[in-house]
Amino acid sequence: MKIRFMSSNPHKIDEVQRILAPAGVDIIAVAQKIQELQTEDVYALVEDKLVKAFGAIGRPLFVEHTGLYLSGLNGLPAGLTQIFWDRLKADRFARLVAGLGDDKVTAKTVIGYCDGHKMHLFEGAIEGTVPTIPVGSPDFQWDCVFIPNGSTKTFAEMGSAKDGISMRRIALDKFADHLTIAMGMK
Repeated sequence: MKIRFMSSNPHKIDEVQRILAPAGVDIIAVAQKIQELQTEDVYALVEDKLVKAFGAIGRPLFVEHTGLYLSGLNGLPAGLTQIFWDRLKADRFARLVAGLGDDKVTAKTVIGYCDGHKMHLFEGAIEGTVPTIPVGSPDFQWDCVFIPNGSTKTFAEMGSAKDGISMRRIALDKFADHLTIAMGMK
């Protein structure tokens, strides 16, 4: 089954394709930038993004947003993670978290899917910590500053092994299950 995924991030597109391919889902990347609602409420952000994306394309598609929820900042930056990251980058982000005295963080992905009639949301979350210094490539945003619980490596150090445990994986598995049921394949 082919389905459109609106994202302009090539790393995210590759990761989503790797995760969904075994479920029989082939994504068609739509590299169109959507002006995101600036809010800490990730559900409102994804719903707004999905409405705008569907309005631009007019066909079933999905969008996603992944954010970090820092314990030491009472859950911020949440839906504002991209702005936060763009301003701080890896080194300053790690120093900020170290200065908080609380390195606990939750990474959460929310996927929004519009089938043409109804909006569906799917969430995946994983707990972890932020290292005192970034480790691994900073190419895929904050992967170099997220160590999932139970690991000693950042997502950036894991490479594609991250696909098996990530918050995006959890959300995409729920999405793939929904598609399978909706298409009558289960």
